[in-house]
Amino acid sequence: MASVASQSHSTTNNGRACLTPPTTCANSLKKTSPSSSSKASNFVGEQYLYLTTLGRKTGRPREIEIWFTERDGRFYVIAEYSTAHWLQNLRVAPEVKVRVGDQSFAARARIVSPDTEPDLHRTIQELSRQKYGWGDGTIVKLDRDIGKGLA
Repeated sequence: MASVASQSHSTTNNGRACLTPPTTCANSLKKTSPSSSSKASNFVGEQYLYLTTLGRKTGRPREIEIWFTERDGRFYVIAEYSTAHWLQNLRVAPEVKVRVGDQSFAARARIVSPDTEPDLHRTIQELSRQKYGWGDGTIVKLDRDIGKGLA
């Protein structure tokens, strides 16, 4: 039996010591390939994308951390609620900044309609379910926008 002295200690946010490091949601997520192609993606191990929108009222940059799906070199994010502030922001100003892994780029965001693009919508939902166990909501496609977008 291992003694307490031989176990590693971690410090929590409140300064208390604990014997085992806390687990996070990111540590427990399934790590599967979000890409539908057989080629390995540069972002297979990445769980989050950082999306910067411009505030629709203030015009100030607003960054969120969000789950994403990659398909054929394109990135997709899903808003759980149509009232999400970041979704409302990009409806007013679709020029966004994307950071994932070690890459950052300007992009143009657009909503993928289940009515006009049912196959793409269904595919992204399924890829998100495979990666995160969840895929419902408003799907947003992030198209690279070379030379434009947020600075």
